[in-house]
This record gives sequence, structure tokens and C-alpha cells, in this order.
Amino acid sequence: MTTMLKSVVVALIAVASSQALAQESPWLVRARAVHIEPDNQSSPVGGVGAADTIRVSNKTIPELDITYFFTPHFAAELILTYPQKHKVTLDGADIGSFKHLPPTLSAQYHFAPGATINPYLGVGLNYTRISSVKLLGGAGDLENDSVGLSLQAGVDFHLDEHWSINADIKRVNIRSDVIVGGATVSHLKVDPVLFGLGVGYRF
Repeated sequence: MTTMLKSVVVALIAVASSQALAQESPWLVRARAVHIEPDNQSSPVGGVGAADTIRVSNKTIPELDITYFFTPHFAAELILTYPQKHKVTLDGADIGSFKHLPPTLSAQYHFAPGATINPYLGVGLNYTRISSVKLLGGAGDLENDSVGLSLQAGVDFHLDEHWSINADIKRVNIRSDVIVGGATVSHLKVDPVLFGLGVGYRF
């Protein structure tokens, strides 16, 4: 092999090696504290009286999310938590509680991959499983399932090649019928806004 050919081979190997080292893992894991503020819109109970008298309590919860980058700009994020308990009031009076589990899968676009500050937008689908409903001493119930759209905006502040600080806001459509004695008495739009702050690790 000639000296020139050897030099070219060595140069190609060096470039390939540096590119392999520079490639980031496609996996990003975040842990967030998320504050949930329901919108709390409801139709008049039994079709009479004022609207928006049924209210679901605010709550701050832990959240784990897993993000996979298909390209530096496009990613998919799955957010997970465990069933969360919310109190429910009617005209300010406590009428019980329920639990919900709201996994959400979003497609994201990241505007500045590789930059110290990387904002992103996301749109996705939320599936909420409602369980352990205890309303009106057992006389009241909620639908078990809700499927709805989610919208997201956030930003990652990169500390180094692995660690980042994240701020995130989501709007999620969560709807349910309120049922008493087998009859639907109100339509409830929980539709919470979720404010998240957390830390991320890119593998």
C-alpha cells in the first residue's frame, strides 16, 4: 500500500471514529415535578342551576418521561406516573374523590439540537384511566376512560453532554360524564394545564 493510500485510509478511519464518538444516544430520560391545574368546566347538574359547579382539585405529582430521538429535530416522548388521587367538590362542598392514570405520547420538534438552550413543541394523544371513584357516598360515578389531544411547549437547558434542566407546559383534554343512579347528570371537562420542572439525562 502506498504512503498516500495509507494516509487516506488513516484519515477516513479517524473521521469515522470522531463521528461515532460525536453521535448522541437517541434516548433521553427526565424526572419532573408537575403541577396540575384543571380547567374545571361542567354543564349544569341535572340540567338545572349554574354551570361549572363541579371542581377537581389541583395537585403536584412526580412524573417520569422517556424520549426517543429519530433525528436531532424529531422525537417521541412518553410521560408516565402512577394513579393520582383528586378531590371533587360541588358548589364548594366535598363530594368525594377519584384516581386517574394519564399516560401521554407526544411527537416533538426540537428547534436547536446541540445548542445550550433547545426549545421544542409537541402534539400528542392522552389516554386517561379513571378509577377508585368515590362520589356522593358511592351514588356517583365517572366514565372509566378518556382519550384526548395534548399540546406541549418546553425548553431544555443543557448543562453538559448528558445532563439538562427542563421546563415544560402541557394542555391535555380529559373529559368525563358524571353519573348518578345510572343517569348522566353532567359533562365534566377537566382539561388540565400541566406545569413541569425537572432534570434530564441523555445516554
